Amino acid sequence: MRVDLSNSSAGELSSELSTQQVSAQNTAQSGKASGEDHATFTSDSASVNSLVSAALSSPEIRQDKVDSLRLSVSSGQYELDPAKIASSMVDQYA
Repeated sequence: MRVDLSNSSAGELSSELSTQQVSAQNTAQSGKASGEDHATFTSDSASVNSLVSAALSSPEIRQDKVDSLRLSVSSGQYELDPAKIASSMVDQYA
């Protein structure tokens, strides 16, 4: 999985989250006045920033997995079960 944050840096992300939190609080307060249901989501910017850093530092391609699969296919040890594949396809779209 690849996380692409080229449109915003981690610093912009944390300031955007702060703005969203204030907006959510204002919305929650106005929702209380009108008697409507509401939900408020908050996140710790430090934890978000650490997750962003971890995602950006992880490799895009897990070469060890690719090499292992390539070796299995080339040696003929990689076997496919057509019935299992078909069952998974049907389950996914059912």
